[in-house]
Amino acid sequence: MLEFASAPAFLLLAVPVLLRALLRPGGGVGARLLVPDGLGQRLLGHGRAMGQSQRPDGLIPWLIWGLLVLAIAGPRQLQPTPALPTSGRDLVVALDLSGSMVRDDFALNGQKLTRLEAVQLAGADFLRRRGGDRVGLIVFGSEAYFASPLSFDVEAVAVAVETAVIGISGRATNISGALGLALKRLSRSPADSRVVILLSDGANNAGAATPRDVARLAADMGIRVHTIAMGPEDLDSAPDTRGVVDAATLGAMADLSGGAMFRVRNTDDLLDVMAAIDALEPTQRAGLAAETYREFWIYPAILAGILCLFHAARRRV
Repeated sequence: MLEFASAPAFLLLAVPVLLRALLRPGGGVGARLLVPDGLGQRLLGHGRAMGQSQRPDGLIPWLIWGLLVLAIAGPRQLQPTPALPTSGRDLVVALDLSGSMVRDDFALNGQKLTRLEAVQLAGADFLRRRGGDRVGLIVFGSEAYFASPLSFDVEAVAVAVETAVIGISGRATNISGALGLALKRLSRSPADSRVVILLSDGANNAGAATPRDVARLAADMGIRVHTIAMGPEDLDSAPDTRGVVDAATLGAMADLSGGAMFRVRNTDDLLDVMAAIDALEPTQRAGLAAETYREFWIYPAILAGILCLFHAARRRV
């Protein structure tokens, strides 16, 4: 249904009428010019002809004014806009970009993948399904930093995951530093629910604090930490193997903070983990619908401009 943003603007339609009434010329006698009778008749005849030729143009200024007033009134139509889903959750993904993520011991459809490529495939899809969450991305190696701040733009965060590069934050594995950075940012969050998903394929070998101590701090702050231990082997099954994941520590971190730990040995496990986290942290909740309008003022404004040009051209002829 058509409505007007400024309906009182239609009062402007009376302005030309009022001006014409107030500025009506008086009946006083003006100056005279004496001319021969023949020339006077010719001038009078020419004046009548000009008045008759311009009479059809008399309505055009009124029409132009009416169209301009219509444009000022702002005709518009309310557009149905679906409610934006909201969850009241801030979710930070902490992604390990240490040197071991380059190992190609994962596979998909018969093709070998590096650990990072597998995470990028599953993680980006997971993030795109987080509509309603405010999501951020931390990448960590020797150091940790926010690659994408907390945002409702889940597509931008998914792209940040897809374009992550191994080694950009160093080759070591600073698990405690990554979780500490996430807690620092989430400590200022007003969200009802605050969650960290930490994925690593190694053992903490950088930073001053221990992962368990930082997980206890997360519990005190009311922040859940879900951990994903990635790699076919871990320290318990292969204690003498270099660069394997410390699943026990990641499990303890999840337990201390009230989260869950997931063990990932192949691509199928990784896909199942993302589905499990979706179930643990559901996103569906109706939010507030936004009122948007389709504006139509431009059409009478354009038509008024065209009539102005036409009227000006007629007067010059």
